[in-house]
Amino acid sequence: MTSVINEVEQAVIDRYSKGAKSTVAELCCAVDYDPECLAVIPDEIIRRDYGCGDPSRHLRRGETVLDLGSGGGKICYIASQIVGPEGRVIGVDMNQDMLNLARDYQAEVAERVGWDNVEFRRARIQDLKLDLDALGEWLADRPVRTPDDLVTLEAEQSRMRREQPLVADQSVDVVVSNCVLNLVEGGQKPLLFAEIFRVLKRGGRAVISDIVSDEPVPDHLKSDPELWSGCISGAMTEQGFIEAFERAGFYGVEILDRTEQPWRTVEGIEFRSVTLRAYRGKEGPCIETNKALIYRGPWREVADDDGHLFRRGERAAVCEKTFAILTGEPYAGEFDAVLPLTPIDPAHQRPFDCTRTSPRDPRESKGQEYDATTEAAGPACSDDSCC
Repeated sequence: MTSVINEVEQAVIDRYSKGAKSTVAELCCAVDYDPECLAVIPDEIIRRDYGCGDPSRHLRRGETVLDLGSGGGKICYIASQIVGPEGRVIGVDMNQDMLNLARDYQAEVAERVGWDNVEFRRARIQDLKLDLDALGEWLADRPVRTPDDLVTLEAEQSRMRREQPLVADQSVDVVVSNCVLNLVEGGQKPLLFAEIFRVLKRGGRAVISDIVSDEPVPDHLKSDPELWSGCISGAMTEQGFIEAFERAGFYGVEILDRTEQPWRTVEGIEFRSVTLRAYRGKEGPCIETNKALIYRGPWREVADDDGHLFRRGERAAVCEKTFAILTGEPYAGEFDAVLPLTPIDPAHQRPFDCTRTSPRDPRESKGQEYDATTEAAGPACSDDSCC
């Protein structure tokens, strides 16, 4: 397995090192980026960029953004302009030639933009704790010549991950990536999705553009390093891509963009670009706060990622966590919120059984002794034609 990983990694390094020095047209799809953002980016970076989507259009001012596989830095420099001087952008890549290209123009782009909020770090995107630049400095004074040296090296790598992680837990608002996840060897992909989850803050999100396939890629294509580096062999199926986020613990997974025409077709298998968004934040206990949600429609009923069933127009009993999730992004507007007249004192809150599918009795929210009688709050109609 290690030899397969090394072959894939070396093929990717070689191909993208070449792509850092001259344009490799077959590595990219046609993508429309904001021309105003592109105007400040040097032509060399634009010519050496290889992507299949634009996750940057889903960013907001003031956010901390992590770009996985940042290459020559184009998405980072676009993101810098979107998040503004209050925000921060971190690009991570393991290819030294690509990092050199991105760093060479860092001061020039900062001067054009008006602020410097971008930094580039070297790491494998499936191992965001290990700083490869720092490891290289350590190795310069401690070359590995014997098996004992190898043991010492492995111990130092563990220490670095533990004590000096390159990207700390829950430290970024948004993780973006543009046509890079497919380049990670299949057995390493669970580590990759776990790392994306780890570094995001609670409530943070991943916005990923990548190449996916409509059928599983057969083994004889997976064994071709050239196809790996060409964004083919490592492509996940469209459904498998979504399920990888679900298994990692994400919720609210949605396809933002999907190209109708395939980018390439190999042996009858279609490969196309998709951009997907997913959120972190459903971990934690389920607490009863007497809140309910009313699904507006248009479907008769829908189920969320955790199996909660919502019937159109019905008050569904939910825990505090589910209530917070489904009244926020990306569900805002799908539900009406029903709050209790008297909030439950946190000291008296109790666990909520999230396997419950029964509706919330209005008296659970209003209180069993509630017996108020009120005058009309105002016209029930929007004009003077009735009431």
